Amino acid sequence: MNILILGIGNILFQDEGIGAHFIHYLDEKYEFEAKESTVSIVDGGTLAQRLIPEIVKYDEVIVIDCIDADNSKPGDVYFFDYHKAPSFINWQGSAHEVEMLQTLNMIDMNKDLPQTNVLGVIPKRVADDTTFELSKEIIDAVKLMEEVIIKHLQKLDIEMKIKREVTIEEIAQISFKRDIINGPKI
Repeated sequence: MNILILGIGNILFQDEGIGAHFIHYLDEKYEFEAKESTVSIVDGGTLAQRLIPEIVKYDEVIVIDCIDADNSKPGDVYFFDYHKAPSFINWQGSAHEVEMLQTLNMIDMNKDLPQTNVLGVIPKRVADDTTFELSKEIIDAVKLMEEVIIKHLQKLDIEMKIKREVTIEEIAQISFKRDIINGPKI
């Protein structure tokens, strides 16, 4: 099985970039081991529809992105199957989200969408102030996001071993210029 972990977000808009920062965090911190599967990590940034040729190559995709949800607060974390997205989840409203949702919808309409799960987090700060700083709520949410992804990958017989301790704050300052170690393998 070929698995893609796809981070989405505009890192210039504070918490809006958590999807991109988080995949760099995973890439820097962990080694992925599996007997019969591969794990590829891609920083999708705000590429949206330009990601279609990459997404359709995989058997399973995990999209990491900011979302909105009814009765939620910043830092709340949700993990759901794209085809079974809860009705209280709203994936529209920031600079890129409509495009990513549309991208997945387009792939799905053509019946090329792999099994897709979304790891979403509620942002606190999404503004025009250009900074790589993340809110305390998002920083605190990373621990749960990490636990969720580890648990999900274990179900797919993927083991994650820590190779280097790092913080999301450190990664957020360098993710824009960092090469991904576990890039596309197919």
